[in-house]
Amino acid sequence: MKRQKGFTLIELLIVVAIIGIIAAIAIPSLLRARVSANEAATIGDVRTVISGQQAYQSANGGYYGSKMECLSDPWAGGACIPSYPTNAPTFLDSAVGAKVPKSGYVRSFTWLDEPAGVDTAATGADSATAFLYTGTPQTGGQTGVRAFGGDASGVVCYKQVGTDNPTNANAGLVPGTECIILK
Repeated sequence: MKRQKGFTLIELLIVVAIIGIIAAIAIPSLLRARVSANEAATIGDVRTVISGQQAYQSANGGYYGSKMECLSDPWAGGACIPSYPTNAPTFLDSAVGAKVPKSGYVRSFTWLDEPAGVDTAATGADSATAFLYTGTPQTGGQTGVRAFGGDASGVVCYKQVGTDNPTNANAGLVPGTECIILK
C-alpha cells in the first residue's frame, strides 16, 4: 500500500494560526489608513469650499453665497448671481456642494446675515456676509476621529473630539482649544 502525501492536521493549524497573527497585525493598520484618508478628503473639501466661496464673493459684489447650490449652479433661478455669464465656470463641484455624507463624514453649511439693502440687480438675493462649512465623522473612531471646519476668514481648523463641530461664533471659527488651526 502506497502512503498518500498531504498535510497533517497540526501543520494546517499552524498555518491558520500564522494567518490569524498576520491579520491581527494588519487590520488595525488598514483601519487607521482609512480614517486618515477620510480626514484628508474632508480637509480637502473644506479648503475647496473656502476657495469656491472666495471666487463666488469676487463675482457677487463682495458677498458669499448663502446656499451651497449657488456655488455649483450660479444661474439657479436668477437668485444667485443675476448677471453671471452662462458660459462662465461654476465655483464648486456639485458632489462637494451637495452636503451629503461623503468619505465617512457628515457635512454642514451655515451662513450669517443676509446683507441689508442689497442691489439684487447686481448682487444675488441669496447672499451672505460670512459662512461656516464643517464635517464631522459619521461614526466616531471608525470613519474619522476629528471634526473639521472652515469659514470666511480662510481658516481651516479641527476639533479633537470628532462628535462636535468646531466652535462657531457668528458663523466663524473661534481658534483655541475648540478649534485647533491646521498648519
